[in-house]
Amino acid sequence: MEVRAKKSLGQHFLTDLAIAQRIAGSLEVLPETDTDVLEIGPGMGVLTQYLLQKPGIRLKMVEIDRESVDYLLVNFPQVNGSLIEADFLKLKLENFFDGRFCVIGNFPYNISSQIFFKILEYKELIPQVVCMIQKEVAERIAEKPGTKTYGILSVLLQAWYDIEYLFTVGEGAFNPPPKVKSAVIRLARNSRTELGCDEAMFKTIVKTGFNQRRKILRNSLKQLINEKASREGWSQEQVAEFVSDPVFDLRPERLGVEDFINLTNKISF
Repeated sequence: MEVRAKKSLGQHFLTDLAIAQRIAGSLEVLPETDTDVLEIGPGMGVLTQYLLQKPGIRLKMVEIDRESVDYLLVNFPQVNGSLIEADFLKLKLENFFDGRFCVIGNFPYNISSQIFFKILEYKELIPQVVCMIQKEVAERIAEKPGTKTYGILSVLLQAWYDIEYLFTVGEGAFNPPPKVKSAVIRLARNSRTELGCDEAMFKTIVKTGFNQRRKILRNSLKQLINEKASREGWSQEQVAEFVSDPVFDLRPERLGVEDFINLTNKISF
């Protein structure tokens, strides 16, 4: 029995066993304690087989593809009871875990960004993520300020996670081969417990700035600045003084996480 890769699900099945073993080995767990782990999109279980052998973990899997679910239940009967047939993006993860859990998987490339946004929603419960994604996205997430690849996900994820680019994976490791290279990264929850600013406004400022990344912040954030001026009842002279801050002369890729936190506080209050 084979599973047919479905383009609509962004499926590219990993076939290189050495790569699968290396990904499983990149998940750092303490062997003397059991760690809950969720694998996203196990497919035909190429990575799953090594996770099942890994000491110190309690494995659950979420798979949306019925054909893959049937394959896993036949070939890995031990996963019965821990395999969730569902769309990860719609899953209420707190219903399946009593506490913290790690995430691992070969993420479907067409929804990898959505998966990361969901992980951010559960950042207090997810201390570690090991995943294979499109190389370009991996580089963007791990990038530092000042480059064209640095963007929304870079800032939002780096606010809460330390990110490590582990290794690159060629197209030939998959069936069918994707048109791009892949990469494996590890996200480890940092020590930050709060941003020190309004988190919703932080996200809005980051997204608004990068959605018009060619503009300087004075122009891309104009609506938010005008809303603050209206709240405060500022004159045009006061608005001009406010936007004279040098930060508004910069494009968003020049700002690190702390810079965006400071900018959020500046606009919020």
